[in-house]
Order: sequence, then C-alpha cells, then structure tokens
Amino acid sequence: MRAMLADRKPLDATAFGVMLLCTALWGFQQVAIKLAAQDVSFVMQAGIRSSVAAVLLFAWARARGIALFRRDGTLVPGIVAGLLFGAEFVFIYAGLGHTTASRMIVFIYLAPVATALGLHLFVRGERLVRGQWLGVLLSFGGVALAFAGGFSAGRDATFLGDLFGVIGALLWAATTVLVRGTRLAHVTATKTLLYQLAVSALMLPAASVLMGEKGVVALTPLALASLAYQGVVVAFASYLAWFWLLTRYLAARLSVFSFLTPLFGVLAGVLVLGEPLTPSFAWAGLLVGLGIVLVNLRRR
Repeated sequence: MRAMLADRKPLDATAFGVMLLCTALWGFQQVAIKLAAQDVSFVMQAGIRSSVAAVLLFAWARARGIALFRRDGTLVPGIVAGLLFGAEFVFIYAGLGHTTASRMIVFIYLAPVATALGLHLFVRGERLVRGQWLGVLLSFGGVALAFAGGFSAGRDATFLGDLFGVIGALLWAATTVLVRGTRLAHVTATKTLLYQLAVSALMLPAASVLMGEKGVVALTPLALASLAYQGVVVAFASYLAWFWLLTRYLAARLSVFSFLTPLFGVLAGVLVLGEPLTPSFAWAGLLVGLGIVLVNLRRR
C-alpha cells in the first residue's frame, strides 16, 4: 500500500489543467441536455449517451488489451452498480424537465458529501473526522437554502426537479459506496465503468418508453452536437481522463476540484440559457462547494 501511495504525486500544471477542463465539461453537461430537449427527450438522451460511451469504452479496452470478461466475482455487484447508475440518470435527466440546469448541477453535487457519509457508515477505514462533519452540515445546509430560495422566489414549480436532483445525488453516492465496498474495488476502473454504461444503455431507453417520452423527435445539428458532447466528450473522454489522473496523482487533492463543477454549471446556465441567479441560490452553491472541500480534507 505504501508503495502504491508513493507512486502518486502532488498536483502539477498538467493535473491542474486537465482537472480544470474536466470540471468545466462536467458543469456544462446539464446545459447541453437542455439545449437538445426539444429534439430528443431527456431520458432518451441519457440512454443514447450511455450507449455511445459504452461502445467507445469497449473498443478502447480491446485496443489496450484490458481484460473485461475474466471471472472475478464482480458480475452481481457490477449489474447492481449499473442499475443504480441508470436510476441516477433517470432522475437527473427527468428532473431537468422541471428545474433549471444551474439548480440541478448544485443538487447533483451533493453526491460527494453523501458519498463520504455513506463510506463512514458502511466501509471500514473511511471514518469522518470533525472538520469533515462540518462539511457535511454545510453542504446539507446549502441544499436546504437552495430549496427555500426557490420557494421564496415564487418558483415552487421547481420542487419536483430539485427533489429529483437530490435523489440522483443519493443514487450516485450509493453507486460509489457499492463500488468501494465490493469486489469492484479490486478490478480496473475501465471494467467498473463499463458495467455502469452497459447496463444503463439497456435500462434508460426502456425507461424513456415506459415514461411516455417522445424519444428522438428530430436529429438536428444541435441535437447531434449535444449527444456527441454527452457521449463522446463527457461520458467517454473526460471519464478516462479522470481515471488517468487517479493513477498518477493523489486522489484526495484531485477530488477537491469537484467544488468547481457546480460553479461552472451555474455559470453556464446563467450565460447560455439566461437562467436567473438569486443571491440566496449563489450562497447555497457556495455552501455546497465549501462542504465538498471540507469533506475531502484528510488527517495528515
């Protein structure tokens, strides 16, 4: 273990640049989903995203000689992780039909805090310390303030979408805890990600049909660009970049950068979609982000 940790190094200019790019890409994704909503329904977009990314990831793994079908006891937890991953995106994408992209991104990024809490409860060796508990309280306080701000501004119609965002964040956290606490923690990140993408690629289009969505209405240039962005750039390329960083740099320091994603998301929603930014919601986003930073701090 010490040898593995010794191989990880502090962040340098390359790590800073790649993480800055990744968080900007992740933050803009909710805006991309909104932009294509007139042509491709929300949950169907999620299904296409997973399908495209799964095919590309499979091809990449074969080209790299990464073993994907070796018997290692991960089939059952892998399928469960895929179901949780698919359910997460049902709520996130469906929720975007009932709330703004900027609000959704803040609620989704309750996930790192919920993950830390879940690991504290279910995985030995992942106990929270005092400063991290303060981060949990700050983030949950930020979410409460965001809900209250929506009501006071007379936009209580966003409640369902906001709630779906919180549920999506909890499902994201549950997926991470499952991966960390099962045999999936001992296989390659490529195989773990492929489980999630492959299962959700089957699950999400079926969910779209069962929900009565219109599906693919028209493949306009904007819709194709959005789907390519979600599937190729985000779900495939940026996730591979993230896993590459984890093999070379200290994970705790990288994870602090997740604070930037909701900030980029809120900024993109305001600038691209013209969504409102109230002072209370700005404070709510900062509280969630500060909580993420505190939760990712570790004892020396």
